[in-house]
Amino acid sequence: MRTDIGSYDYVIVGAGSSGCVLANRLSADPGKRVLLLEAGGSDNYHWIHIPVGYLYCMGNPRTDWGYRTVKEPGLNGRSLAYPRGKVMGGCSSINGMIYMRGQAADYDHWRQLGNPGWGWDDVLPLFRKSEDHHGFSGPFHGQGGELRVERQRLSWPILDAVREAAEELGVPKVEDFNDGNNFGSSYFEVNQKSGFRFNAVRAFIKPVRHRRNLTILTHAKAERILFSGRRATGLELRLAGKPAHVKVTGELILSGGAIGTPQLLQLSGVGPAGLLGRHGIEVVHHLPGVGENLQDHLQIRTAFKVSGTKTLNERQASLAGKALIALEYAVKRTGPMSMAPSQLGIFMKSDARFSTPNIEFHVQPLSLEAFGQPLHSFPAITVSVCNLRPEARGHVRIVSPRPDDHPEIAPNYLSTEGDREIAAASITIARRLMETRRMAQFRPEEFKPGAHIQAPEELARAAGDIATTIFHPVGTARMGRDDMAVVDPQLRVRGIDGLYVADCSIMPTIVSGNTHAPAVMIAEKAAKLIA
Repeated sequence: MRTDIGSYDYVIVGAGSSGCVLANRLSADPGKRVLLLEAGGSDNYHWIHIPVGYLYCMGNPRTDWGYRTVKEPGLNGRSLAYPRGKVMGGCSSINGMIYMRGQAADYDHWRQLGNPGWGWDDVLPLFRKSEDHHGFSGPFHGQGGELRVERQRLSWPILDAVREAAEELGVPKVEDFNDGNNFGSSYFEVNQKSGFRFNAVRAFIKPVRHRRNLTILTHAKAERILFSGRRATGLELRLAGKPAHVKVTGELILSGGAIGTPQLLQLSGVGPAGLLGRHGIEVVHHLPGVGENLQDHLQIRTAFKVSGTKTLNERQASLAGKALIALEYAVKRTGPMSMAPSQLGIFMKSDARFSTPNIEFHVQPLSLEAFGQPLHSFPAITVSVCNLRPEARGHVRIVSPRPDDHPEIAPNYLSTEGDREIAAASITIARRLMETRRMAQFRPEEFKPGAHIQAPEELARAAGDIATTIFHPVGTARMGRDDMAVVDPQLRVRGIDGLYVADCSIMPTIVSGNTHAPAVMIAEKAAKLIA
């Protein structure tokens, strides 16, 4: 017996970065009833709001779906943990908080692929609309919007030095990564306010939680879309573990992200007919692109021992050091507990054939063997670098008709010659950065991947040993007009009425930066298109 939740004009599946925006914007019309569904629980958890708490949220079943990739040949047979937020706020509650839009060329490329209305000039006003920037205003930034953007509350002399070292390589210091051209070095700006995380719930839900036409249900896991012919008319779900259903009188909007959205479509009979048939799922609509075109940023974590400076490694090595860090945060809301996972960014070209930066450095005053493990006991820095526009295309595919079974996630990292070439070049450039005159006083000593590795093919293989995801999966319900497109430029699922997708899965190609800000922008666009 399924509980009848009732009927709504708009039902939004997923209360993450995009879903929270949609709930805010669509419920602004008091004549529309809006239902927001979240499979996880409340964001009322202290580690969500303390910035360093991402360490305790990723891999935590309270806040993370706990996905893993397949064993990746390009990573020399390794399988990676693949964190995705399972909580109000979604990934905005567990991510690195970095506010980064990407490059103007990214969005102009989307337009050139046949998606009118998605060029840089089209989306810039949407970024500005939701932004509450700490200092910048004018043509590129907004103030007074819902999403707070601030500077990080910390200072590390070793990072200042790396920024000066980048100047020796021809990379200028810049103040703003978000004016459409992110070439340069700067400290990342973050979605924080006064030393606390500013997630999508705090930005977009709390100000409108009082609206009578907005209903929010947590522990509500969507399991199957219901159709009348080719029109989406409802949803089957589990509410607190018990079966339920809801009727959709207007539009059903999927905002489950690049993993959850294609999984739900496939479970509902919308996707590649062959895949659905193998799992005994009746085909509602053959749409071969559902779950394909997965793209992600793979970060290669080179690391160097340093001397003559302090890093976080030794600051937190003792109980006294940890106590001082906690005290600083408690009193000032500054220091390591206020840190985003990455502090300093450098955008540049791996070689002259690229017209815009194609690699991004995340430089951190710390080092560790792997994410979630203790920091090393010696002073060191990590110089992570990622290929902003990977050639590899992977997939997300259900493995059974059971909603509780995690889908197969295969990013196909380093599977192309071009991606392996840029990986090798990236390690070489990280070494050049550490070999500059400015860095000489710190006597950097490479220990990952190891200075003895020199040949390009060996460097590419070494990249597979030390690289990990930077948590930016996109593209699995991509926008376009060809046969492999899942949604059209209005974000309507092709061949289905009353069904939209609004999250990073709609990206035709991955943006040249982090993905939270674009997810908010996509939802702003979707709300205008739908309303």
